[in-house]
Amino acid sequence: MAGLLPFRDINVHASSAHYAFTSPSNTTAPTLVVERPSGDIRLNNGQLLGTKRVSSIAGILGIIKLKLDKYIIVITKAEPMGRLRGHMVYRVVATEFLPLRERPLHDPDEDTYLTYLKLLLHNGPMYFSYSIDLTNSFQRQAQADLSQPLWTRADDRFFWNRFVQTDLIDFRLGGGSGSGTRGGQQPGADPYILPIMFGMLRITPAKVRSTTFTFALMTRRSRHRGGTRYFSRGIDEHGHVSNYNETEQIVILNDTAGPAVGYAGSDTSTGKVAGSTSETQIMSYVQTRGSVPVFWAEINDLHYTPKLQIRGVDTAQKAARKHFLEQIRIYGENYLVNLVNQRGREERVKKAYEQMVRALVSAPEEDVEADRKTSELFHEIEPKGGKQRMDKLHYIYFDFHNETKGLKWHRAQLLLDQLMDGLNKGGYFKGVEMPGNTEALDVRLRQTAVVSDDLAFEHLYRNIWADNADVVSKSYSGTGALKTDFTRTGNRTRMGMAQDLNNSVTRYVKNNFLDGPRQDAFDVFLGAYLPSTAGVGTAQTFVDKRPLVVQAVPYILAAMVFIVFVFLMTSRAPDATVWPIRIFMLLCVGVAAWSAQFILANGMLFVNWPKLNTPQYAIEGFSNAMTRAQKDPVLAKVLQAVPGNAKRVRNISQTNVGYMEEGKKRMD
Repeated sequence: MAGLLPFRDINVHASSAHYAFTSPSNTTAPTLVVERPSGDIRLNNGQLLGTKRVSSIAGILGIIKLKLDKYIIVITKAEPMGRLRGHMVYRVVATEFLPLRERPLHDPDEDTYLTYLKLLLHNGPMYFSYSIDLTNSFQRQAQADLSQPLWTRADDRFFWNRFVQTDLIDFRLGGGSGSGTRGGQQPGADPYILPIMFGMLRITPAKVRSTTFTFALMTRRSRHRGGTRYFSRGIDEHGHVSNYNETEQIVILNDTAGPAVGYAGSDTSTGKVAGSTSETQIMSYVQTRGSVPVFWAEINDLHYTPKLQIRGVDTAQKAARKHFLEQIRIYGENYLVNLVNQRGREERVKKAYEQMVRALVSAPEEDVEADRKTSELFHEIEPKGGKQRMDKLHYIYFDFHNETKGLKWHRAQLLLDQLMDGLNKGGYFKGVEMPGNTEALDVRLRQTAVVSDDLAFEHLYRNIWADNADVVSKSYSGTGALKTDFTRTGNRTRMGMAQDLNNSVTRYVKNNFLDGPRQDAFDVFLGAYLPSTAGVGTAQTFVDKRPLVVQAVPYILAAMVFIVFVFLMTSRAPDATVWPIRIFMLLCVGVAAWSAQFILANGMLFVNWPKLNTPQYAIEGFSNAMTRAQKDPVLAKVLQAVPGNAKRVRNISQTNVGYMEEGKKRMD
């Protein structure tokens, strides 16, 4: 097992010429050297002179190249979260960026990139283990080749730091540079490559009646098309859907809870503790979620409900086929549950999804079931032939919003009843480890688990799932999930309703005014955008290129509202002259009304769009809004009063959306 698992302890040594990484508990392991400022990587088998130990770290997160420099991202602090089969799992608590060069230049874009990335890593829930693969479900782990290094066994979808590990992986595979290592495999680099999972993880001891076990819930977020709520929707040409997650619910009987065994060079592959005589039983259930697999988007314009845009379903068939082929290859039969509204703006998404399923399965058969509340309580699309791979898709629509309206959440049971056949067919995974036998059995049981009516466990179970909903929601929407008070208690509460109101308001603010930088951070860290080295020392990428008068409108509105508020709250002397103040207040009210009307009429000018990979609809909508804005009678007069402004406004589509066009070019 030596060299197959990441090092548990790494010391960092620094000099003006390089960074060196060593494992003090593995004295025979080679030293990983990253040259400064070139970034070339090599392994050193002897003692490295001229370096000074600067810190101990929990692992190397990766290496990223920005506009001006490369940075080694290291994990400086990790928190133990619990054990799975005796393997300790950790959460990333703190990271640090080690620059490769001493920067004589100051570049605002570089500083912005670093700020965005540090916020992403600080707020993002990331987990890792030195000895167990968190990116794969237990069923996939049972089928893995344990003779391979941990990073090569990782599921590429959930290997969150895969892009920033590219330099180390290329070096390991022989594509690195420096000291004649190009072209040769470098297995000594394996222990320095640490896979990270992004998502939610909770491990806790539990008990149902007299049976004790380890209960765990894990949600893995895909690194493909990761992003924010409104800036990442639908599917891409490669078959990746936005904000895709895999959730695994795990029960382990006779779990090994002893101390972790050794360091990376020790045999911790099974998690066994010496002296264990009972078989370890692992049972897990997996489900996935993701965006509707068609080309669609929700366009922010400061209205509470964004506009919906859907391209023709035919254009997305090739991409959707790729997506579902992967789903079928990994998970087998797929039951596609759709809970969107069947009326209003979401109806178009529902119909597009159903049209896509009809196009993919052979000889689709449809069944619609109604009740007294809705004409389409259930809508099922099943393949008639069942001979093609796509015939493993089963579509079920449930009118969730109508059926549970009026706090009738118990009616969600109707959906579970409808899915029971599929749940029984799918079953769950069970792995059994006999003492002295390290091979887990891969079993698909044709039954479903029954949870006891144990109130203590029910409370634990409800709260863990509610926590999961909050974490998943926060990662893309910016707030916790809605209606989790029902998940936690089984009832809607006033406190829960107040929290939902707070979350809704917070989501509106974040999704319109704060999510642009968050999306940019995702794109840089995940490799969807590669920073350009052009224009070093000048700030171009993140500069607000709107005319100053347009930028000033929200501040004018805030100032006018503040003045009116102060006027209403201030008492006046009986003999004071009132009419001049009232005229001034009326003027302030008029300016405030114009400002509010201008902002709402041209909302796309005030949304904080991503500036790196700006969506095409945002580029077009921004340009159209600016053209409308220049026709505003008040704004036009202000612009014409300032020499040169009129010409700049006429050329707005070429100048003020320059950063958006640049983003589009990089995406192409």
